[in-house]
Amino acid sequence: MENHNMIKLMTGAMTALLLSTQVSAEARYVTIGTGGQTGVYYTAGQSVCRFLNRGAEEHDIKCNAPSSAGSVGNIVALQNKDYDFGFIQSDHQFKALEGQAPFDEKPVKNLRAVFSLQSEILTVVVRNDSNIDTLEDLKGKRVNIGVPGSGSRDTFEELMKANDWDKETFSLAAELKPAEMAAALGDNNLDAITYVVGHPSGAIQEALTTADAKLIPVTGPGVDKLLEQASYFTRADIPAGLYPGVDKPIPSMGGKAVLATTEETDPEVVYQLVKSVFDNLDRFKRLHPAFADLKAEDMISAGITAPLHEGAKRYYKEKGWL
Repeated sequence: MENHNMIKLMTGAMTALLLSTQVSAEARYVTIGTGGQTGVYYTAGQSVCRFLNRGAEEHDIKCNAPSSAGSVGNIVALQNKDYDFGFIQSDHQFKALEGQAPFDEKPVKNLRAVFSLQSEILTVVVRNDSNIDTLEDLKGKRVNIGVPGSGSRDTFEELMKANDWDKETFSLAAELKPAEMAAALGDNNLDAITYVVGHPSGAIQEALTTADAKLIPVTGPGVDKLLEQASYFTRADIPAGLYPGVDKPIPSMGGKAVLATTEETDPEVVYQLVKSVFDNLDRFKRLHPAFADLKAEDMISAGITAPLHEGAKRYYKEKGWL
Protein backbone atom coordinates (compact mmCIF):
# COMPACT_ATOMS: atom_id res chain seq x y z
CA MET A 1 0.00 0.00 0.00
CA GLU A 2 2.83 2.36 0.89
CA ASN A 3 4.47 1.70 -2.44
CA HIS A 4 1.18 2.31 -4.23
CA ASN A 5 0.68 5.64 -2.44
CA MET A 6 4.27 6.62 -3.12
CA ILE A 7 3.82 5.90 -6.82
CA LYS A 8 0.63 8.02 -6.84
CA LEU A 9 2.44 10.89 -5.14
CA MET A 10 5.36 10.72 -7.56
CA THR A 11 3.02 10.52 -10.52
CA GLY A 12 1.10 13.56 -9.26
CA ALA A 13 4.30 15.52 -8.70
CA MET A 14 5.56 14.67 -12.19
CA THR A 15 2.25 15.69 -13.72
CA ALA A 16 2.32 19.02 -11.86
CA LEU A 17 5.88 19.58 -12.99
CA LEU A 18 5.02 18.83 -16.60
CA LEU A 19 2.02 21.17 -16.46
CA SER A 20 4.13 23.89 -14.89
CA THR A 21 6.79 23.43 -17.58
CA GLN A 22 4.11 23.55 -20.28
CA VAL A 23 2.68 26.82 -18.87
CA SER A 24 6.17 28.32 -18.70
CA ALA A 25 6.86 27.22 -22.25
CA GLU A 26 3.65 28.87 -23.43
CA ALA A 27 4.38 32.20 -21.69
CA ARG A 28 5.31 34.91 -24.18
CA TYR A 29 7.82 37.62 -23.41
CA VAL A 30 7.79 40.97 -25.17
CA THR A 31 10.29 43.79 -24.99
CA ILE A 32 9.57 47.48 -25.56
CA GLY A 33 12.42 49.76 -26.62
CA THR A 34 12.15 53.10 -24.83
CA GLY A 35 14.78 55.85 -24.50
CA GLY A 36 17.01 57.44 -21.88
CA GLN A 37 15.94 56.97 -18.27
CA THR A 38 15.33 60.72 -17.85
CA GLY A 39 12.94 60.87 -20.81
CA VAL A 40 9.21 60.22 -21.15
CA TYR A 41 9.74 57.19 -23.45
CA TYR A 42 11.25 55.26 -20.55
CA THR A 43 8.31 56.05 -18.26
CA ALA A 44 5.88 55.20 -21.07
CA GLY A 45 7.46 51.79 -21.62
CA GLN A 46 7.51 50.98 -17.92
CA SER A 47 3.87 52.08 -17.66
CA VAL A 48 2.70 49.92 -20.56
CA CYS A 49 4.50 46.90 -19.11
CA ARG A 50 3.00 47.58 -15.70
CA PHE A 51 -0.55 47.15 -17.02
CA LEU A 52 0.27 44.32 -19.42
CA ASN A 53 2.01 42.33 -16.68
CA ARG A 54 -1.01 42.71 -14.37
CA GLY A 55 -2.98 40.46 -16.71
CA ALA A 56 -0.19 37.91 -17.26
CA GLU A 57 -2.14 35.15 -15.48
CA GLU A 58 -4.90 35.48 -18.08
CA HIS A 59 -2.94 35.99 -21.31
CA ASP A 60 0.52 34.57 -20.45
CA ILE A 61 2.28 37.64 -21.82
CA LYS A 62 5.10 39.21 -19.82
CA CYS A 63 6.70 42.52 -20.64
CA ASN A 64 9.91 44.44 -19.99
CA ALA A 65 10.97 47.89 -21.20
CA PRO A 66 14.71 48.57 -21.05
CA SER A 67 16.36 51.92 -21.61
CA SER A 68 17.53 52.34 -25.21
CA ALA A 69 19.10 54.84 -27.61
CA GLY A 70 15.65 56.13 -28.58
CA SER A 71 13.61 56.52 -31.72
CA VAL A 72 15.95 55.63 -34.60
CA GLY A 73 17.67 52.91 -32.60
CA ASN A 74 14.30 51.41 -31.69
CA ILE A 75 13.30 51.17 -35.35
CA VAL A 76 16.57 49.41 -36.17
CA ALA A 77 16.00 47.08 -33.21
CA LEU A 78 12.50 46.28 -34.52
CA GLN A 79 14.03 45.41 -37.88
CA ASN A 80 16.57 43.15 -36.22
CA LYS A 81 13.89 41.55 -34.01
CA ASP A 82 15.74 42.69 -30.88
CA TYR A 83 12.54 44.39 -29.64
CA ASP A 84 8.89 43.54 -30.20
CA PHE A 85 7.74 47.14 -29.74
CA GLY A 86 9.46 50.51 -29.61
CA PHE A 87 8.63 54.14 -28.95
CA ILE A 88 9.50 56.33 -31.91
CA GLN A 89 8.91 59.86 -33.11
CA SER A 90 6.13 60.21 -35.67
CA ASP A 91 8.54 61.78 -38.17
CA HIS A 92 10.82 58.73 -38.00
CA GLN A 93 7.83 56.48 -38.45
CA PHE A 94 7.10 58.33 -41.70
CA LYS A 95 10.72 58.28 -42.87
CA ALA A 96 11.16 54.59 -42.15
CA LEU A 97 8.10 53.67 -44.22
CA GLU A 98 9.04 55.99 -47.08
CA GLY A 99 12.71 54.98 -47.14
CA GLN A 100 13.96 58.47 -46.36
CA ALA A 101 17.23 59.18 -44.53
CA PRO A 102 18.37 57.73 -42.20
CA PHE A 103 16.43 54.72 -43.53
CA ASP A 104 17.17 55.30 -47.23
CA GLU A 105 19.36 52.21 -47.47
CA LYS A 106 16.85 49.94 -45.75
CA PRO A 107 13.19 51.09 -45.79
CA VAL A 108 11.00 49.57 -43.07
CA LYS A 109 7.87 48.72 -45.04
CA ASN A 110 6.56 46.38 -42.35
CA LEU A 111 6.43 49.07 -39.63
CA ARG A 112 3.04 49.32 -37.93
CA ALA A 113 1.61 51.82 -35.44
CA VAL A 114 -0.08 50.81 -32.18
CA PHE A 115 -1.04 54.17 -30.64
CA SER A 116 0.44 57.61 -30.05
CA LEU A 117 1.10 59.42 -26.78
CA GLN A 118 2.45 62.86 -25.88
CA SER A 119 3.79 65.58 -28.15
CA GLU A 120 7.55 65.46 -28.69
CA ILE A 121 8.93 68.99 -28.87
CA LEU A 122 12.37 70.21 -29.94
CA THR A 123 13.69 71.91 -26.82
CA VAL A 124 16.74 74.17 -26.55
CA VAL A 125 18.16 75.14 -23.14
CA VAL A 126 20.97 77.75 -22.99
CA ARG A 127 23.11 79.24 -20.25
CA ASN A 128 22.08 82.77 -19.36
CA ASP A 129 25.67 83.96 -19.77
CA SER A 130 25.95 82.50 -23.30
CA ASN A 131 24.36 85.49 -25.08
CA ILE A 132 22.02 83.10 -26.88
CA ASP A 133 18.45 84.32 -27.33
CA THR A 134 17.54 82.86 -30.74
CA LEU A 135 18.47 79.83 -32.84
CA GLU A 136 20.71 82.04 -34.97
CA ASP A 137 22.77 82.81 -31.86
CA LEU A 138 23.80 79.15 -31.59
CA LYS A 139 26.37 79.68 -34.32
CA GLY A 140 29.89 79.62 -32.93
CA LYS A 141 28.72 78.22 -29.57
CA ARG A 142 29.24 74.92 -27.72
CA VAL A 143 26.09 72.94 -28.50
CA ASN A 144 25.04 69.40 -27.65
CA ILE A 145 23.46 68.14 -30.88
CA GLY A 146 22.55 64.70 -29.49
CA VAL A 147 23.56 61.07 -29.61
CA PRO A 148 24.13 59.62 -33.11
CA GLY A 149 21.21 57.37 -33.99
CA SER A 150 18.78 59.08 -31.65
CA GLY A 151 15.56 60.77 -32.73
CA SER A 152 16.68 64.04 -31.14
CA ARG A 153 19.87 64.04 -33.19
CA ASP A 154 18.06 63.27 -36.44
CA THR A 155 15.50 66.03 -35.88
CA PHE A 156 18.15 68.60 -35.00
CA GLU A 157 20.19 67.60 -38.05
CA GLU A 158 17.12 68.26 -40.20
CA LEU A 159 16.90 71.72 -38.68
CA MET A 160 20.63 72.23 -39.22
CA LYS A 161 20.22 71.34 -42.88
CA ALA A 162 17.29 73.74 -43.26
CA ASN A 163 19.52 76.48 -41.81
CA ASP A 164 22.49 75.49 -44.02
CA TRP A 165 24.48 74.53 -40.91
CA ASP A 166 26.85 71.66 -40.25
CA LYS A 167 28.98 70.64 -37.27
CA GLU A 168 31.52 73.31 -38.16
CA THR A 169 28.84 75.93 -37.49
CA PHE A 170 29.47 75.42 -33.77
CA SER A 171 32.69 75.81 -31.82
CA LEU A 172 31.81 72.41 -30.30
CA ALA A 173 29.20 69.91 -31.53
CA ALA A 174 28.87 67.58 -28.54
CA GLU A 175 27.14 64.19 -28.67
CA LEU A 176 26.17 63.65 -25.03
CA LYS A 177 23.38 61.42 -23.79
CA PRO A 178 20.33 63.13 -22.21
CA ALA A 179 21.46 62.06 -18.71
CA GLU A 180 24.79 63.85 -19.25
CA MET A 181 23.55 67.15 -20.67
CA ALA A 182 22.52 69.04 -17.54
CA ALA A 183 25.83 68.49 -15.74
CA ALA A 184 27.81 69.62 -18.79
CA LEU A 185 25.68 72.77 -19.03
CA GLY A 186 26.00 73.47 -15.31
CA ASP A 187 29.78 72.94 -15.38
CA ASN A 188 30.07 75.47 -18.22
CA ASN A 189 31.29 72.85 -20.68
CA LEU A 190 28.38 73.66 -22.98
CA ASP A 191 26.48 76.79 -23.93
CA ALA A 192 23.34 75.00 -25.14
CA ILE A 193 21.64 71.60 -25.17
CA THR A 194 19.02 70.29 -27.60
CA TYR A 195 16.51 67.54 -26.90
CA VAL A 196 13.32 66.32 -28.58
CA VAL A 197 11.18 65.25 -25.65
CA GLY A 198 7.76 65.27 -24.03
CA HIS A 199 7.15 67.74 -21.21
CA PRO A 200 7.70 67.95 -18.35
CA SER A 201 11.06 66.22 -18.73
CA GLY A 202 13.42 65.28 -15.92
CA ALA A 203 16.44 66.14 -18.06
CA ILE A 204 15.12 69.62 -18.86
CA GLN A 205 14.06 70.17 -15.23
CA GLU A 206 17.58 69.26 -14.10
CA ALA A 207 19.21 71.58 -16.63
CA LEU A 208 17.08 74.54 -15.58
CA THR A 209 17.57 73.99 -11.85
CA THR A 210 21.27 73.04 -11.73
CA ALA A 211 22.46 75.67 -14.21
CA ASP A 212 21.67 79.37 -14.59
CA ALA A 213 19.77 78.66 -17.78
CA LYS A 214 16.63 79.32 -19.81
CA LEU A 215 14.57 77.96 -22.70
CA ILE A 216 14.73 79.77 -26.03
CA PRO A 217 12.13 79.71 -28.82
CA VAL A 218 12.71 77.41 -31.77
CA THR A 219 11.61 79.78 -34.49
CA GLY A 220 13.04 81.51 -37.54
CA PRO A 221 13.43 81.08 -41.32
CA GLY A 222 15.01 77.64 -40.98
CA VAL A 223 12.09 76.37 -38.90
CA ASP A 224 9.59 77.84 -41.38
CA LYS A 225 11.42 76.15 -44.26
CA LEU A 226 11.50 72.80 -42.49
CA LEU A 227 7.80 72.93 -41.62
CA GLU A 228 6.98 73.65 -45.27
CA GLN A 229 9.06 70.70 -46.45
CA ALA A 230 8.18 68.13 -43.79
CA SER A 231 4.49 67.44 -43.19
CA TYR A 232 5.33 65.16 -40.26
CA PHE A 233 6.40 68.18 -38.17
CA THR A 234 4.00 70.75 -36.72
CA ARG A 235 4.35 73.91 -34.66
CA ALA A 236 4.13 73.19 -30.95
CA ASP A 237 4.53 75.10 -27.71
CA ILE A 238 6.28 74.05 -24.52
CA PRO A 239 3.55 74.87 -21.99
CA ALA A 240 3.99 77.57 -19.37
CA GLY A 241 4.27 76.65 -15.71
CA LEU A 242 6.11 73.35 -16.06
CA TYR A 243 9.60 74.66 -15.25
CA PRO A 244 11.06 77.39 -13.04
CA GLY A 245 11.05 80.75 -14.78
CA VAL A 246 8.92 79.55 -17.71
CA ASP A 247 5.81 81.65 -17.20
CA LYS A 248 4.67 81.75 -20.83
CA PRO A 249 4.55 79.17 -23.63
CA ILE A 250 7.79 78.70 -25.59
CA PRO A 251 7.14 78.30 -29.34
CA SER A 252 8.83 75.39 -31.07
CA MET A 253 8.11 72.44 -33.38
CA GLY A 254 7.71 68.69 -33.02
CA GLY A 255 5.62 65.58 -33.57
CA LYS A 256 4.10 62.74 -31.56
CA ALA A 257 5.56 59.82 -29.66
CA VAL A 258 4.26 56.60 -31.22
CA LEU A 259 4.36 53.03 -29.95
CA ALA A 260 5.30 50.97 -32.99
CA THR A 261 5.80 47.33 -33.89
CA THR A 262 6.07 45.30 -37.09
CA GLU A 263 3.44 43.62 -39.22
CA GLU A 264 4.72 40.20 -38.13
CA THR A 265 4.01 40.70 -34.41
CA ASP A 266 1.32 38.33 -33.13
CA PRO A 267 -2.04 40.17 -33.35
CA GLU A 268 -3.13 38.64 -30.03
CA VAL A 269 -0.08 40.11 -28.28
CA VAL A 270 -0.78 43.54 -29.75
CA TYR A 271 -4.47 43.27 -28.87
CA GLN A 272 -3.73 42.39 -25.23
CA LEU A 273 -1.18 45.20 -24.91
CA VAL A 274 -3.62 47.77 -26.32
CA LYS A 275 -6.44 46.46 -24.17
CA SER A 276 -4.30 46.64 -21.02
CA VAL A 277 -3.59 50.34 -21.66
CA PHE A 278 -6.97 51.57 -22.84
CA ASP A 279 -8.96 49.59 -20.27
CA ASN A 280 -6.87 51.44 -17.66
CA LEU A 281 -6.41 54.75 -19.47
CA ASP A 282 -7.38 56.97 -16.53
CA ARG A 283 -4.80 55.27 -14.33
CA PHE A 284 -2.22 55.30 -17.12
CA LYS A 285 -2.62 59.08 -17.50
CA ARG A 286 -1.68 59.59 -13.86
CA LEU A 287 1.72 57.92 -14.26
CA HIS A 288 3.38 60.97 -15.87
CA PRO A 289 2.29 64.62 -16.24
CA ALA A 290 2.95 64.39 -20.01
CA PHE A 291 0.09 61.86 -20.25
CA ALA A 292 -2.47 63.98 -18.39
CA ASP A 293 -4.32 65.31 -21.44
CA LEU A 294 -4.30 62.12 -23.52
CA LYS A 295 -7.57 61.26 -25.26
CA ALA A 296 -8.33 57.88 -26.80
CA GLU A 297 -9.57 59.38 -30.07
CA ASP A 298 -6.31 61.30 -30.51
CA MET A 299 -4.11 58.35 -29.56
CA ILE A 300 -5.38 56.30 -32.50
CA SER A 301 -5.12 59.08 -35.09
CA ALA A 302 -2.70 61.91 -34.20
CA GLY A 303 0.82 61.16 -35.42
CA ILE A 304 -0.20 57.80 -36.89
CA THR A 305 1.77 58.01 -40.15
CA ALA A 306 2.05 54.20 -40.48
CA PRO A 307 -0.81 51.71 -40.82
CA LEU A 308 -2.29 50.52 -37.55
CA HIS A 309 -1.39 46.94 -36.61
CA GLU A 310 -4.31 44.53 -37.10
CA GLY A 311 -4.24 43.59 -33.39
CA ALA A 312 -4.68 47.25 -32.43
CA LYS A 313 -7.43 47.76 -35.01
CA ARG A 314 -9.32 44.79 -33.57
CA TYR A 315 -9.55 46.46 -30.15
CA TYR A 316 -10.42 49.90 -31.58
CA LYS A 317 -13.21 48.39 -33.70
CA GLU A 318 -14.59 46.57 -30.65
CA LYS A 319 -14.78 49.95 -28.89
CA GLY A 320 -16.49 51.55 -31.89
CA TRP A 321 -13.60 53.96 -32.49
CA LEU A 322 -12.90 52.79 -36.04
